[in-house]
Amino acid sequence: MPALAGNAIDESVVDSIDEFNGLARLLPFGFQHVLVMYAGTVAVPLILGSALRLTPGQVIALISADLFTSGLATLLQTIGWWKFGARLPLIQGCSFICVAPMILIGGQYGIPTMYGAVICCGLFTMLAGPLFSRMLRLFPPVVIGSVITVIGLSLLPVAGGWLGGGDSSAADFGSYAHLGLGLLTIALIVFIQRFGRGLIANLSVLLGMVAGTAFAALAGHASFTQVGSTPWFGMARPLMFGWPRFALLPALVMCIAMIVVMTETTGNCLAIGEIAGRRIGRATLTAAFRSDGLSTMLGGLMNSFPYNAYSQNTGLLLLSKVKSRYAVAAGGGLLVVLGFLPKLASVIAAIPRPVLGGASIVMFGMTAVAGIEELTRVRYQGTNNGIIVAVSLSFGVLPIATPQLFVHASDAARLFLNSGIFLCAASAVFLNLLFSKKTESQSA
Repeated sequence: MPALAGNAIDESVVDSIDEFNGLARLLPFGFQHVLVMYAGTVAVPLILGSALRLTPGQVIALISADLFTSGLATLLQTIGWWKFGARLPLIQGCSFICVAPMILIGGQYGIPTMYGAVICCGLFTMLAGPLFSRMLRLFPPVVIGSVITVIGLSLLPVAGGWLGGGDSSAADFGSYAHLGLGLLTIALIVFIQRFGRGLIANLSVLLGMVAGTAFAALAGHASFTQVGSTPWFGMARPLMFGWPRFALLPALVMCIAMIVVMTETTGNCLAIGEIAGRRIGRATLTAAFRSDGLSTMLGGLMNSFPYNAYSQNTGLLLLSKVKSRYAVAAGGGLLVVLGFLPKLASVIAAIPRPVLGGASIVMFGMTAVAGIEELTRVRYQGTNNGIIVAVSLSFGVLPIATPQLFVHASDAARLFLNSGIFLCAASAVFLNLLFSKKTESQSA
């Protein structure tokens, strides 16, 4: 496959991806990658645990399983095994794209069915990987930008609930104390992002959460009683919620979400290739998809989640100028070790909900910004892309703005209709194809 357009291959850095300069040197760089992705990946079990009303002990187990499986997924993607793994410096974490559909499935069908759908979408990713490069024409920037924007917007109600205290039925929900903690966390993140430099700025969300939690503890609004009773070492047992159950509609919804995940993985692989001067061919993309799929299936068995490459770590490659996949693999090894330390997971689970809400507003907002940024690459003048974006975003926001809109639909239909991500993706793909046919007929 020819080199990517505009990618001038610098032979002096081609081998930097495969450079191994000893574990002592690579570990600090791996630790940097863990720090950058840590807040994002542990937010997924925190979001899911809160939305599905899991116990603190169950949330701790989810965090441990998440870290452990993230580490294994990163090792598979960076080092590779047989036809699995892109062998690129890609750190793997839980996909935010799949959070909303998992909450929807878990709430309506139960957690075993949710994990059955996760296993199914992992298998789908493995099988669809070789074909996906031919499907990318269905997902031009106008579609992907719309979907990613709605993903960020669809998670904001969760962040708002946390900002108010977590439990909307509680008497103190939305109190000045809760709102103050959340807004303080946002202010800290913005301050660090504005005045921090390099890695400090990259860690603004994590540092803001740490400072916000410390302030909450001093003010008596944080409880760490669960930490003392949690053992230092342990591992969440597989299939903690019972054997997975399989249902067609939940599996379809998760497979649709994984199509977007595969598109993200494609973009991340191409971005890494540009940074490091590595040619990214179809075989590399297929191996990356297979790795995502296998890791996701493992996640379904280990009480974890679907996985994809974290794009925020791409910037760290530019910052540190260390492009070795073994440095990222060292980060994967550290994640595996963290998965055996449940006491650390219990500390994370004790983060006050308003603090998590403040940080989530920033993170979910940035997800929406990523979609908006993609939409800025779309040409609107002289095209029908404007109406595609308008209709798709509107459909995607409907279930968020009016949750009871489809209350009279059947349970099966509501699984789709209550998913803003699905409504946005389906309408964007359909309209893009519709207007593409119109353009072709006019050109004929």
